[in-house]
Amino acid sequence: MIDNNATLNGLEELKLHAMAETFQASLTTAAHQVLSAQELLAQMVQNEQLHRTGKRTEMYLKLSNLRYDATLEQVECSSARNLSKGQLQALCDCTFISRAENVLITGATGCGKTYLACAIGRQACSLGIKVLYLGMNRLVEKISLAKIDGSYIKLLNQLEKIPLIIIDDFGIVPMDSNTRLTLLQLLEDRYNRRSTVIASQLPLSKWYETINEPTFADAIMDRLSVSAHRIELKGESLRRKKQQ
Repeated sequence: MIDNNATLNGLEELKLHAMAETFQASLTTAAHQVLSAQELLAQMVQNEQLHRTGKRTEMYLKLSNLRYDATLEQVECSSARNLSKGQLQALCDCTFISRAENVLITGATGCGKTYLACAIGRQACSLGIKVLYLGMNRLVEKISLAKIDGSYIKLLNQLEKIPLIIIDDFGIVPMDSNTRLTLLQLLEDRYNRRSTVIASQLPLSKWYETINEPTFADAIMDRLSVSAHRIELKGESLRRKKQQ
């Protein structure tokens, strides 16, 4: 005789929680709705896969430290914003990450740069891709602390392995020599291997000035801009629109 309790306990011990829930639900199903063994197994496997995907996404979102809980579906596309559905669609499947392409987002304060960057990050997390969001000030802090406590090389190695890094508020203040050197090393390590999303209030033409050293600027911009998706958001502040 089949011991259903033993089956449930076995599934729980194997940490197949969604399969256990599906099996338990099947035990209380009306006779005319009972699935065949093959159908039940298929449903159990499918539910377990969905459960694990959800848990993985939840974990990746927590580790990503994204600033906003944004989704691509909520991103407004219009000519006024200078953002087309085609541009957004090109980023939706996150294949740009597998191709190690960058995304450069520019625009005035409040136009939705960070929101778009976070929406891209959330989409990547949902597809099983690890993401890390860093404001430029936080990146500078990490660099400074790593220099002091001797973990600088470890930091670079950790950042190099992350498939998608989002750097927000790029160019708020001119870079010092340590920041320039680290940014160049980071981009060199990731060049043609990993993707980086950068959001900035400054137009691309002004990025040379904020890097603040011609030789470094050329090297950094060369690694950033090759095969990059460029999005220049326009229009009035979305924050002001929400307040009206």
